[in-house]
Amino acid sequence: MDTLQKEFVETVIDARIATITFGHPAGNSFPSTQLKNLTSQINDLNDNDEVSVIVLKSAGEGAFCAGASFDELLSVSNLAEGKEFFSGFANVINAMRTSKKIIVGRVQGRAVGGGVGLASACDYVFATEYAAVKLSELAIGIGPFVIEPAVSKKIGKTAMFQLSLAAHEWKEAHWAFENGLYSEIFNSISDMDSALSVFVHKLTNYNPEALYEMKKVLWENTAHWDTLLYERAAISGKLVLSDFTKQALNQFKK
Repeated sequence: MDTLQKEFVETVIDARIATITFGHPAGNSFPSTQLKNLTSQINDLNDNDEVSVIVLKSAGEGAFCAGASFDELLSVSNLAEGKEFFSGFANVINAMRTSKKIIVGRVQGRAVGGGVGLASACDYVFATEYAAVKLSELAIGIGPFVIEPAVSKKIGKTAMFQLSLAAHEWKEAHWAFENGLYSEIFNSISDMDSALSVFVHKLTNYNPEALYEMKKVLWENTAHWDTLLYERAAISGKLVLSDFTKQALNQFKK
């Protein structure tokens, strides 16, 4: 599959490791169809006894994820459409936190907006020094409301607000590592992949029930996200209809 020409999400299972790879020609961004596909594939692995761990990665050596599809954001014409679109990210994050499998993220490049949310919803994250992060939502008139609980859980409210209010500023990968978003950081993709392979193969030797119980401990006190994230999606869905946001999105596209 030519990842530069067509969006996709695919799962490959080998040696008890399910690798989910997503790709999109626009910086591995996410239209709603892609979000639904990713959510479905994560959920499908819950009762697969042949899988002990999930690796979540994106295609190519460039951006990890550019967040929401700007084209689709511009096409939102009413509150219902807005809430539905942002609920796509809520669905993915809730699927990741309630998954019965440990999810290990592989972040090879920059992450923006929803991409930061995806990394935050992983249980453990490998990244390269090129994996800078940015929450640009305020700069386009909305805010990182849906992903905020996951990001804040990972890096804390203070760092979350630093990242959110500096909406035009990239935070380097070492900042993300020091604040707990990334678990390990590497100088190159090859070094990262070597370490990731060793790590996930070790996980497959652990008791799957123990891993699941450990994951439940990690995500305790988040059951209210089943409601909270969709309330947040409604906020973003309303804001995306503003003239400020429409103009900002068009400017960003240019």
